[in-house]
Amino acid sequence: METKEIIKELKFYQGLSDYFAENNVKEDRYKEVVKAKIAEFFNMKNVCFLFGAGVSCPAIPNMAKLYSNIEKTIKGQSFEERFRKIAKANDNKLEDILSVLYSGRAYYQGFGDTHNKRVDSCSELIRFIEKFIFESINIHFNQPVEKDVLKTYESFYQKIAFRNKDLSRICVFTTNNDMYNETAMDNLNIHYVNGFSGGVKRHFNPAMFNYTYSKRMDVGIDKYEPVENMVYFYKIHGSVNWIDDEKDDSNFFSIVEEHNTEWNENKNILIYPTPTKQNKSLGAPYVDLFREFQHRLLEPNTVLFVMGYGFNDEHVNDIIYRALATNTTFNLVIIDQLDESKSICKIDDKRIFRLWGVVEASEKGKDDIMMHYFDYTVREWLPNLNAFAQEEKVVKDFVKGLKEISKKMQENNEDR
Repeated sequence: METKEIIKELKFYQGLSDYFAENNVKEDRYKEVVKAKIAEFFNMKNVCFLFGAGVSCPAIPNMAKLYSNIEKTIKGQSFEERFRKIAKANDNKLEDILSVLYSGRAYYQGFGDTHNKRVDSCSELIRFIEKFIFESINIHFNQPVEKDVLKTYESFYQKIAFRNKDLSRICVFTTNNDMYNETAMDNLNIHYVNGFSGGVKRHFNPAMFNYTYSKRMDVGIDKYEPVENMVYFYKIHGSVNWIDDEKDDSNFFSIVEEHNTEWNENKNILIYPTPTKQNKSLGAPYVDLFREFQHRLLEPNTVLFVMGYGFNDEHVNDIIYRALATNTTFNLVIIDQLDESKSICKIDDKRIFRLWGVVEASEKGKDDIMMHYFDYTVREWLPNLNAFAQEEKVVKDFVKGLKEISKKMQENNEDR
């Protein structure tokens, strides 16, 4: 028997106003009204998503968890005491710790060769932290928690990839460097354009974002239509499998997409949580990715769903604010419980929606369910745009049945 969901809190704001109070919505209809409003947004011409670190949790640790893990791992290292002193002075915030180390290294480099030991000391600690972050992100999807998060990603793409071909394809932007999105789409045979072209060696080419996948409507004539199962995908902070191959002169861009990568401080292309984030985003390939982000948000009749992103990156926030300031048909839907001190929470704009809530745990001893977490959002809030879901299930079940019959026949033949 299915347990009835007990909602402890459900908040839905439009600008600074309580949407439920403004529209005289009764409490027993809160969830129904939210789902209807979100489904309405999916009818807009351009639907975009922005994923932050929270979307891949708990498989990929957030900044607080990363600090905790580094603190445990650093025990016994020659630079443990130095790390702890900096951490204590910066409230154990990993981003601030890296900021101090980068600033310190730049300061000592300004003295020339007289402070080489201190420069090396900062570099050693930066290298340790950044390698640890990379290895924490570069997972192999073989642990139960990693598999569970992957299933949620797959459910997300199953819901949104098949969209009415008369509307624009879905765009997904992410600040994450992990491989969850690509793995989920590969598992579902969903086409995606991520800015790379080629076969064996795939180079970054921003022109790819202007292309689409099409299918021929009639074999006798050159007439095509866009495929339904396609997504435009942008990793605006880079990826664990992007390598800067400066020795390769065969392409305009030296950024290459690798299948299996290991950490290399001079080659891996991703933006770490450091004070250089904003400056690094101005270089290739990030300048092209951020230009695409801005371009998409400025298109008429666009909605941006934000999930797992805490509005901590000013260079990302600026693009969202610019869209709000210049695109009157732009809507922003934040499915998250943000710190109310954030600037975005103080803007009284009817195009900004914020959603969060809590469901009481179904069993004693278990944690309450956050209604703004990625798994709940995918399961409950997002409409299913896949009109072919039932047909796909029939085909998959048929193929599975054929494989089982073939396996039994093979076993019977072996027994003879």
